[in-house]
This record gives sequence, structure tokens and C-alpha cells, in this order.
Amino acid sequence: MEMHENAQKLQKALLVGIDTGEYDAEGSMEELRELVKSSGAEPAAIMMQKRDKPDGATCVGSGRIEEIREFCEQNDIDFIVFDTELSPTQIRNIEDATNVRTIDRTMLILDIFALRARTNEGKLQVELAQLKYLMPRLTGKGREMSRLGGGVGTRGPGETKLETDKRHIRRRIEYLKNALSEMTERRDRRREKRRKDGVVTVAIVGYTNAGKSTLMNTLTQAGVLSEDKLFATLDPTSRALRLPCGFSVMMIDTVGLVRRLPHHLVEAFRSTLEEAAEADIILNVCDASSEEYRLHLEVTETLLRELGCTEKPIIPVFNKCDLVSDPDDLPRDKEAVRICAKYAKGIDELLAAIEDNLPVKLKAFKLLIPFDKAGLLSVLRSAGALRSEEYTAEGIAAEALVEEPLWHKVEPYSVK
Repeated sequence: MEMHENAQKLQKALLVGIDTGEYDAEGSMEELRELVKSSGAEPAAIMMQKRDKPDGATCVGSGRIEEIREFCEQNDIDFIVFDTELSPTQIRNIEDATNVRTIDRTMLILDIFALRARTNEGKLQVELAQLKYLMPRLTGKGREMSRLGGGVGTRGPGETKLETDKRHIRRRIEYLKNALSEMTERRDRRREKRRKDGVVTVAIVGYTNAGKSTLMNTLTQAGVLSEDKLFATLDPTSRALRLPCGFSVMMIDTVGLVRRLPHHLVEAFRSTLEEAAEADIILNVCDASSEEYRLHLEVTETLLRELGCTEKPIIPVFNKCDLVSDPDDLPRDKEAVRICAKYAKGIDELLAAIEDNLPVKLKAFKLLIPFDKAGLLSVLRSAGALRSEEYTAEGIAAEALVEEPLWHKVEPYSVK
């Protein structure tokens, strides 16, 4: 019984950050706390230090390092996580001074990515990002080389890959790049086929834990993993959705974002994020109950601009409105939609907003088609435009939602 309890014991983490005034340090540390929880560890405490700039040797300076060492010793801390990117030298110095394994924000995010990846492409992307990040850190014989203990910050490529020589790692990186390049080409071909077939795509993007997967499930019953954790969804999911008007679109759920997401992580998942960039309509979902929902929207909008999405219809979606104490505090953006994906509230308004932004022109027709022109029904059916049909003595009575290229074919049989 005691052994079972020890096996279930969570690793304890000390969170360390510096406030240089460049960004909201407290908000970033709170997010780091959630990241640690998502990694399966327990945030034991937070230590902050105001500095003009990080210390070159240990990030926080010798006095604070001694405090960290004492705290870790007295509270049985398993690892330290810094809310900033550390150099290999800083990691080695901190571990030598504290005798506790140390990781940084980027390593933690990569670790969660490794935990969440489900598809082959997702796993390859994670491994590539980890190896490229760890490559300069595989020097010397410091504590950062010792991964036999396992735990947070050690998932992904594995022990043998991390301790092999750099030449082997470079070969592995080259292999991963080639494999991902082939997958990207296949994705591009599928995307091109959708474009040729006239498939309209709607991408769900936004800050991690905003409820994107819950919204996807509510709209399409896609069965996407939906948890109250950061990065619960890493791999993109695509499902068809028939709108109330009868037109079908392809919904795409994408990886969540966080503030200060390191540039090379964005690069690693660029092919996945390009699914959003290539979409016809983008739903920018945010957690309306978060005090920082405005910042979350900004993070997403900045990335969308980087991906060249400024010309696309972007619909702000305020989710979790059931948790907002005063809905009147939310912006009165005429383009925005307020929903609660968990309880399917506001979904009708969201679907209407999607219909309003469709890139195709649609027109509803009531038709009376002569029997000798019944082949037109097959055309409408294959285009997904036919909503109803009934055989009468005068001909075939039908209702259809027709795209502009087919208008000329159905107009002769239109009835008021």
C-alpha cells in the first residue's frame, strides 16, 4: 500500500521568475503555474525577483540562488522551473548551486507537447523541436545530462537519444525534417484538393484552454480530447459541419497558444498552424471568464498576422460566458459572438455568424423541375445544395440552397 502511494506522489516544483518590466511577470508566472499542473506536477511555491536584466551566471543572482537552495532542501523539491529561457551555462550553474534538476519555460512546454502528442506528425514535430533545443545543452557532464530519474522535463526523445553523440543527433534531426516535409506535402495536396472541390474551411484558433475542443465537440461531435488543461489538444482535427442553411463546411481544431511562446516552437508547429492560415473563416476563441481575455485575443491576433491572415474573416468568440459575473463588461464588438460551448448556449448565433461570412454566394430556391430534367437533382445533390424534393403531378418540387455558379442552371425552374 505504501509503495502504491509513493508511485502516485506528484513531483514538487519550485517556480522562479524575474520581473524586468518587459512584460506582465505576475500573469506569466500564474500561467507557468498552470503549465506545471498540466505537466502532471505540483507547483509548491513561487519565487520572484525584480531585476534590470537576468544575471548572466544564474539568472537571479547569488543571494537568491542561496534562498532557492535552502527552500528546495527544506521542502523536498524535485525540480526547479524558471519562467524564462536559460542558457546551458545558467542551467549548469543553478544545478551545481542547488543540487536540484532545473528546466526552463521552453523545456516545460516541450515536455507537455511530448505528453499530449497523439498523431505520428505531432510526435515527430515534438521530437524535432526538443532535439534542436537540447542540442546546445548536451555539453559537459552536468546534471542536465542525467535523465535516468525521469519526470517532468525528460519526456520525448528519450535517454539514449539525449546522451548520444551530436553527429547522431544531427542525423536524427535531418531525418525528422525530411519526414515532416513529406507530411507537409501530403497536407498541402489535401488542402489543394479541398480548394478545388470548393470545400469551405473554418478554423478554431485561440489561447490554450479557451474551450476550442469543447466547441468542436459541441458543433460536430468530433470526440476531441477536451480537458481543463493547457495544451489538451496538440494535433489538428478536421470534421464536417452542416450549417442551418444546408451548406457544409470543414471545421478544423488547432493547437492552443500561450503568451511568450518561443519562436522556434511556433516554427516547429507551423505546418499545423498553417491549417488555420489557409482557412476561409477563423474563429478566434477566448475564455471570457479570464481576467486576461483581452491579452489572449491579442496573442492570437498577433500570430494570425504573422501567418498572413489579415484578409480573412476573423470572428471573435467569447466562450465560457456562463462564468462571467457581469456580461456587460465584455466588449460590444458587433462581430463578436458570446457562447457557452459546454452547455451549447449561443451556438445558433455562432452558426449564423459563420453563414454571414461564407466566401461563397448562396441563394435559396424553390423549384419545380420537369421530369425530363430530373438530372438537375443529381447535380444539386452532389453539390450538397438539395434540401428537399417531392414528386408531384406537375413535376419535381424541390428546395435548394445553391452556390452562384449553379444559379443559371436552376433559375429557369424557380417558382415564387
